[in-house]
Amino acid sequence: MPYTNNVSLWRHRDFMKLWTGQTVSELCSRITRDGLPLAAVIALNASAFEMGLLRAIGGAAVLLLGLYAGVWVDRLRRRPIMILADVGRALLLAAIPAAAMLHRLNMPLLYVVAALTGVLTVFFDVAYQTYLPSLIERENVLEGNSKLATSFSIAEIGGPGLTGVLVQAFTAPIAILIDAISFLFSAVTIGLIRKHEPRPVRTKSDSPMHEALAGMRFLWSHPILRALAGYALTAYFFFGIFGALYVVFAIEVLKIGAVRLELAISCGGVAALVASLIARRVSARFGVGPTFIASSLVLAAGSALVPLAGGSVLAATMFMIGSQLTGDVSMAIYNIHEISLRQTVAPPEVLGRVNASMRLLTLGVLPIGSLAGGLIAEPFGIRGAMWIAAAGLLLATGWLIWSPLHSLKRVETAASAG
Repeated sequence: MPYTNNVSLWRHRDFMKLWTGQTVSELCSRITRDGLPLAAVIALNASAFEMGLLRAIGGAAVLLLGLYAGVWVDRLRRRPIMILADVGRALLLAAIPAAAMLHRLNMPLLYVVAALTGVLTVFFDVAYQTYLPSLIERENVLEGNSKLATSFSIAEIGGPGLTGVLVQAFTAPIAILIDAISFLFSAVTIGLIRKHEPRPVRTKSDSPMHEALAGMRFLWSHPILRALAGYALTAYFFFGIFGALYVVFAIEVLKIGAVRLELAISCGGVAALVASLIARRVSARFGVGPTFIASSLVLAAGSALVPLAGGSVLAATMFMIGSQLTGDVSMAIYNIHEISLRQTVAPPEVLGRVNASMRLLTLGVLPIGSLAGGLIAEPFGIRGAMWIAAAGLLLATGWLIWSPLHSLKRVETAASAG
């Protein structure tokens, strides 16, 4: 039957296929995210340098191929790209338990798997963010992204525990096989989607680089997307500082221990799950623009709870839990609306490159912030670096406040605002 914006996505069979596959895949992907380092440490006794190299290789795909992934996503049908990426990741991950059973597991193999799965993940993520508006009506993208964010939150809550149980019961390499199977399941569910996807309109350009940069040019030319891009570029730099120092600060400065730290992080996952369920109601009540600004301000305020933490172990733990609760709620609400706005505003022929460009501005700047965090902590101390990061997140909100975004009421009207 035809789908209209009056039909809940719960009754949209093709969306439910995509959502089911993504939910299973997201949950099992936490096995590889944590299981791959565990395989390196437990099975191969990897050194600190080897662990750092493994993480760097896995994240390098965003920097090296992010923009070009957007070019191919805009040139080709997105659903086949997603299926091929899922099948490819399944085969690559299956090589790890196969090598372990043959006693051939080694670090070079893990490097290759991390690099190639990173490449395929970039293509899949850009493709599925670009595919969603063609699968459902653009009026429903906010609901669709809320449901997909719910899957991510569930995976963040249940994934670490599931990984620990599987690694303990079957060893890390064998646990990774379950993630490989989940990618095949995702490929099957996407393959069962029946809605026809038209071939994207090809655009002419002077050179591959010129074509790759089209998404970045569109981001900075649109008043609302420019504000979101500026916020992303600034905020994720300071997120990088937090990411580099957060665990060290909690364990070495606050002395709260690994168990209490994991408790705080788990509370954040629950908060993100709640946020994914209420995100649409928040913007419907207050407007999209005020929701963006308020969530970014709450995120900055929540981040300040980290350097404020101190006193007894219990008090410090409560500060960290408070930071996770406020930070994850606000960030989840912000991200759901941000991707929905992108999918609504950007024309279909350039949406893949716009998504890839925003991905580069966020994930690409994180390692730069991480490096800066280590450098800043030397003269100012870890707590001082955390204060700088919190102040930077507050500063980043200026991109949103002094832009046309503040008067935006609904996602659907954003295109006319540009």
